[in-house]
Amino acid sequence: MANLTLVYGMRLLPADEVAEVGEAPVVLRNGKQAQVTMHVLEGSREQIEAQLKQSIDAFFDFYPEI
Repeated sequence: MANLTLVYGMRLLPADEVAEVGEAPVVLRNGKQAQVTMHVLEGSREQIEAQLKQSIDAFFDFYPEI
């Protein structure tokens, strides 16, 4: 299998300051564009860490061939 690239971003903001989250554009070498869906996790540090671990596990469940 070819090497893969996982594209992601993280930023902590005050929970009451976030109004909207959109998609992030990615430009591929062939000139085409792809979109990265951004996700929002809220709670304490421990809650966010637990949710993030679950999200990562669920993400790779979508790609069982990897």
